[in-house]
Amino acid sequence: MFQVKATMIGFAGDEEKYPCHFQHKAGDTFIYDGEKYIGRICPGFSAMLVPKMISVYAAGPRKVPEPMTYFPFWYAPVSRRDPGNKKYDGIGFRNILHTEVEPGDAIASMQPEHAFEWPPCSERIIGLDTSIVTCGDSRTRAMMKVEAFDLAERGDSTPYFRREMSILHKVQPKPGIRVTQILKEFTKEQIEGIYPALSPIMVWALCEELELMGYLEIKRGKASVTQKGKDKLKNFRKNLTAQEKRALKM
Repeated sequence: MFQVKATMIGFAGDEEKYPCHFQHKAGDTFIYDGEKYIGRICPGFSAMLVPKMISVYAAGPRKVPEPMTYFPFWYAPVSRRDPGNKKYDGIGFRNILHTEVEPGDAIASMQPEHAFEWPPCSERIIGLDTSIVTCGDSRTRAMMKVEAFDLAERGDSTPYFRREMSILHKVQPKPGIRVTQILKEFTKEQIEGIYPALSPIMVWALCEELELMGYLEIKRGKASVTQKGKDKLKNFRKNLTAQEKRALKM
């Protein structure tokens, strides 16, 4: 699980003509740390923003496409009605291969990047970046970028975070250890007597999160702790009580 930050990046609409009544400004931030929300957010905007933040809390920086991403029409050009072409396509459309987006076109600004371009982009990447959340007020269209910036350490994420730090502790003295061998570095009591119990799939899941945040480097199935990971582990140890250090053998 990950800590999540939403940053106001601007307005697609006319904020001067239709001002944001919550008085959001570019650069405003709103954070979910796994336990609580930090910052101020428009209640209307939060209805769309918070569900997205919870998705990123679970997935982190992974690209998780929306189902709409798979539609091939994103790679088709803009079209106009043309009944004369019905004999070809069954409905009656004409391709418009060269279009220009008018400045301030709020509808165009809501489209995924590269949608309906001609020639189309050569990779199926449209809609993979779902990090931008847009306010429902069509006049201002405030936009916030949502991103994971660290592992979540609070709330019900705490036991999983501690397991991740224990993995760093086991891997650090054995750079290049295979991920499949990390579980063997723990005793039976450490595996089954601490929540969450460890298993091969749990170790893989936690190692993925560590890698996504740059604390662990995994190459060809072999793991090593990065300098960033060493610093994170050092800071974690520093904040443990003497009792916790003895219990975790750190």
